[in-house]
Order: sequence, then structure tokens, then C-alpha cells
Amino acid sequence: MSTIQETEHYVHFHGAPSKGKILMVASSPSVSPQTGWPIGFWAAELTHPLRVFQEAGYDITLVSTEGGALMMDSYSNPTDASGYAAHDVITLGYLQQESFHQMLANTEKITAVNTEDFDALFLVGGQGPMYTFRGNKALEELLVSFYESGKPTAAVCHSTTLLLEAKKSNGDLLVKGKTWTGFADAEEDFADQAVGMKIQPYRIETEARKLTGTHFKVAAPFSAYAIQDGNLITGQQQNSGEAAALLVVKLLNTKR
Repeated sequence: MSTIQETEHYVHFHGAPSKGKILMVASSPSVSPQTGWPIGFWAAELTHPLRVFQEAGYDITLVSTEGGALMMDSYSNPTDASGYAAHDVITLGYLQQESFHQMLANTEKITAVNTEDFDALFLVGGQGPMYTFRGNKALEELLVSFYESGKPTAAVCHSTTLLLEAKKSNGDLLVKGKTWTGFADAEEDFADQAVGMKIQPYRIETEARKLTGTHFKVAAPFSAYAIQDGNLITGQQQNSGEAAALLVVKLLNTKR
């Protein structure tokens, strides 16, 4: 007897109706007080989830901490002379699209959005969030609003710094009782050794392990790793954006 297996891959063809809207949040440009470098968002943490969401049929709105033009970390740009992200053909493809450049050129500020207009939230990482996300009360409120509404609420890499302090309306940390991930100490070690200096002012894993009542978990350094715990979805680092986005789409499909 033959066994029949079926699968369905969601691809949003031109002209197909939208399945909904996803809000993505990235850091506005800044300068790292730690290194003196200009910092922003990490390209793959925007483009790889963006591809997943668009192919699944969702419309995307990209906003930022301060609004205006965004800047990707130069090392995450596949055309950068460093060659660090030369393998990132997904970002390279988006860089050929004028619509992508327009998306980055003039973002709304996070306070200008209505959470009721969106079905899910996805926080983009990079070096910028270590300064522009942590302690950002408006962004914490946005995150908690999505989470407490039962909507998929995702963060990857250094954007998970927001979870170190974000509290629910009852005063508990949002990650209380949750298993989650973020940029690992071993990955920070690698980055620091690569440039010969300490890059970040603090480490997410180190700080997360100081919290009580929550379980911070990491996989092998730079592996594609994401965790879903209820409607909270987290990804470990820049190679985990697609994995986290797929969990968002899967969760959204269960709600349809």
C-alpha cells in the first residue's frame, strides 16, 4: 500500500489577496558609545523574515525607533568590501528592488502605529537595538500590547534585549515562565575576538541568566535557532531570522 504525503507551501502570487499585516520594527541609526562605530540594523534579520512573510501573503509595514531613514550595519551588506555577508543572496536580491530602498528611506516612528491594524510583530536585531531598544518604554508598550492581545510577538538576535525588562500589565516580566533565546555569550566572544575589542556594553545571555523564573536557552553558535513559547517567538542571532519568521507564519495560519 502506498503512503500519500502532502505539503503546502504558501507563496503570495501577484494579485492574490493579502492574508494580513505584519509590523516589523528596526533600530534607527545611532553611534555606539562602546566602539564609536555607526550602527543600525542587521540586513539579514530584516530581509530573510521579510521574504518569508511576503511569500506567505502578508503585507509588511516597517517602522523604527525614531522614524526616518534606516541604515544597515555595513558588515551585513553583501556588497560591502569586507565580504562578511557576501553569501547573503536574499539581501542582495532586495537591494536590487527600488521598493526595498523606499521602505528604508522614510519609516514611521513606532509611536505612530496602531497595533490593532496588525496581526503580528517582528523585532529586527543588529547592534542598534542594544542602545535604542533597551529602556525604550514606547517599544516595550508596543511589544506587550501585541503579546497580551495573543498575537505572534517575535524578536531576534540583539532585539531580544527588550525582553530583559519588558513587563506585562500585571507587573510581571513578559518572559516570566517562558523559554526564550537571543544572542549568545559564545557569539559575543567570537565577535569581540574578530575585531579585537569588546563590542557590546553588556551581553544578553549574561543578563538573561540573572533573571529568575525564566529559561534562557541557546543552541550552537551561529546556528539557525528559534523558539516558540505560546505566542512569544525568539531567534538566537542573524542566521535565525527565517526560522523565527516561519514560526510566526505557522502560528498565524493556526489562527485563520
